[in-house]
Amino acid sequence: MTAAAALALTLTACGGDGGGGKSEDKPSNPASESGGQSRPQTNAPSAQSTEVLATMRGGDGIEVVVNSAKRDVGGFVTVEGVVANNSSQGFTAPGWQGTEQELRDNGASMAGATLVDKAGKKRYLILRDTDGRCLCTRFPTGLTAGQKIPFYAQFPAPPTPVQEVDFQLPTMPTATIKISG
Repeated sequence: MTAAAALALTLTACGGDGGGGKSEDKPSNPASESGGQSRPQTNAPSAQSTEVLATMRGGDGIEVVVNSAKRDVGGFVTVEGVVANNSSQGFTAPGWQGTEQELRDNGASMAGATLVDKAGKKRYLILRDTDGRCLCTRFPTGLTAGQKIPFYAQFPAPPTPVQEVDFQLPTMPTATIKISG
């Protein structure tokens, strides 16, 4: 039993989960991990909250469910949820990468997502690393019909008093979400 505990501690200290999922401990600096990405780019389900903060439904059978929006210690907000393709056709997230030149190279991704503080009249763009890669989920092969994929997107945090923001994703309706933490 002591050996198992030591092994678990050693694996945790290595900082990796083998790329199979997301850790509950969020980095305080999203660009601190290898390659400047704050999360492994996998489609493995994570231990996300089952709470639903908002549901956005597109006209093409795409549904985005936001399960959490957490303020991280390092001054970031991480939004997590699930994207579901409820159509009978594949979906490659057209337009979701946003219109900024730097973000266009992210391909099928959540790179065009923004948070809007209506009261403070400020828009928070997705964070990116020094190579212009978004700190968000990418869908390198798109979503097949019926597929559900967990997502995350990281943004600079609005001031602490701001508890509610609009989550915007190109081609989808806007959703108002509450920030926790």
